[in-house]
Amino acid sequence: MLKSLNTTKFVSVAILSVILAGCGVSSPNPTGTTATVATSLAAAPLAANVYLAQAANSKDPQQRDTNLLQAAHAYINANDYAAAQKLLKSIQPSLTQSPTLLAEHKYLTARALEHTSTYSDALKMLNYPSNWSLPSWQMAAYHQFKAHLYQLNKQPIEQVRELSLLATYLPPAQANEVNNTIWQVLQPMHEQTLKAFTQDAKNPVFTGWLQLAYIAKHYAVDPSQLVRYLGEWQKQNPYHPAAAKLPADLDRALNAKPFTPKNIAVLLPLTGTRANAANAIRQGILASYMAKQNDQVAVNFFDTADDAAKAYQQAVAAGAEFIIGPLLPTEIEQLQVMNAANTATTNAAANTANATNPEKIANTVAVVQSVPQLFLNQVDKFTPDPNKFYFALSPAQEAADAAEHLYQDGVTMPLLLASNDALGKRMAESFIQAWKKKSDNAVEVYYYDGGDQMKTTVQDALGVRDSQARIARIKELVGNSVQADFRSRQDIDAIYMISTPQDLTLLKAFIDVNFSVFTQPVPLYTSSRSRVENESTQTAQDLNNLTLSDAPWLMQDGEENLMVKTLFPSWNNSQKRLFVMGYDAMDLIGRLAQMRSFTGYQYNGRSGALSVSSDGIVNRQLSWGRYQAGSFRQL
Repeated sequence: MLKSLNTTKFVSVAILSVILAGCGVSSPNPTGTTATVATSLAAAPLAANVYLAQAANSKDPQQRDTNLLQAAHAYINANDYAAAQKLLKSIQPSLTQSPTLLAEHKYLTARALEHTSTYSDALKMLNYPSNWSLPSWQMAAYHQFKAHLYQLNKQPIEQVRELSLLATYLPPAQANEVNNTIWQVLQPMHEQTLKAFTQDAKNPVFTGWLQLAYIAKHYAVDPSQLVRYLGEWQKQNPYHPAAAKLPADLDRALNAKPFTPKNIAVLLPLTGTRANAANAIRQGILASYMAKQNDQVAVNFFDTADDAAKAYQQAVAAGAEFIIGPLLPTEIEQLQVMNAANTATTNAAANTANATNPEKIANTVAVVQSVPQLFLNQVDKFTPDPNKFYFALSPAQEAADAAEHLYQDGVTMPLLLASNDALGKRMAESFIQAWKKKSDNAVEVYYYDGGDQMKTTVQDALGVRDSQARIARIKELVGNSVQADFRSRQDIDAIYMISTPQDLTLLKAFIDVNFSVFTQPVPLYTSSRSRVENESTQTAQDLNNLTLSDAPWLMQDGEENLMVKTLFPSWNNSQKRLFVMGYDAMDLIGRLAQMRSFTGYQYNGRSGALSVSSDGIVNRQLSWGRYQAGSFRQL
């Protein structure tokens, strides 16, 4: 069962009472009938049979229908959706033609359809005519439930549209909560998606939110431009909820001071066994540096092959104002130990310093002031520091990104086939943890070994061996003359493969032949780790319909790709990914402070769509491509 991702709770009875109190004062009905119906329909705290009994004893048709609708509401509260649907269907032909009652009937029917049919069916039911005049509590519930359904149906733009309308019917405190939700929903969206919906004149609050989110993303790395365009937006939207009080993360981004170093140091293992990988990163950094043609900035490289701490100290002594690297986790840990020792020494010196001599204390602290740093890997344990960032081509992070992508593709029951090694298990666990945040459906994982064991694992995963065993038992009982084909399982709707390039073609072939003729093959996905080098037309045909994630730069065949291929013909895909990582690392320097403050901002780098979490981790969202008709195409 998919999780109900309710970013906004259903309007509570307490809030409704506030709305109703305001409604009742200006009610056009002198008898108060509408207010009575509205109040009674807002909630159904009693059991359904109580309302059914009240309906049976009611002589007034409107009151009778009110009680029946409350009974349906009570059924929904008790999760008895079938009973609610049956009751709602039975009363529809004779329902009093009051907009409030008709709207409530549609609303409750949609509530039942959410659990008994599809989200799209529920949304179709929520189509109130524009000429209906309804109380505020009812309009609030209407827009909130539509936002909820659009979220479940993975339509965030429409979700924001409904939330912006919902806020207009709520008291200020609750409206602020909804506005915060709107901003959270907008954060993951690409700026081009936001831009496409910024001209909707029918709902100025909605378009105002999208314009603000676009401005925040597009100009986040240029504070002067961001201030300018925010000022223009506020003048054009003086009564917008965000005009008086900007979202907190956007306000932080405005006040964040970008890194503008003139002396950049790069720590890499330029000699030794890791030199090939380091050289690819070095070439990427130099390519980015040369593209900028900024003579005011110097870039110096320091070799960490013998001692990362010594290389760091040399960089600081040479006046480094920003450091990229080191590359290896062990080197990062070495610097952590060094920094911890420096901090302890500083604290001890400060404690023994003369408290009446602040200049001496300030000088002591300045000695070990850390230089802003972008590490080119991640470690399991670290203390977040505003000047420390971690950028890695992490297979585990890629698997988590794949879980998000499969969910967005509508997958509900994925199956994982992973290599039985440390990396395969780490990627599988990362996928599972990311999937748990999206769905209550468990992910099945089968780990395969090489050789004949791979085929056996695939057959076990697809339920083929069980089917074959059943056929064998029938033949023992009836005779070998029985003709039967094996059957594969039908409860999964996608397979994510975690394999090496050497295993991929064979693994896919085993999957293809083990889908029975009675079962529609499911979509197949894999990671960049599996991508085959120097793909031929035959390889692409063998991998037909397989969807794969990779760095966007490796999905393209442009002038820059051709240049790199010409200059470094022996490079494999891994080295090319390190090249674009180095390129992006250099491009990120001036953006990191704002990106960390405004976590919704994405920079479209060569290695992926990059964002920075509050702890300094650089997250990558990869591109996806598919093998089709003998070639690989970006989606």
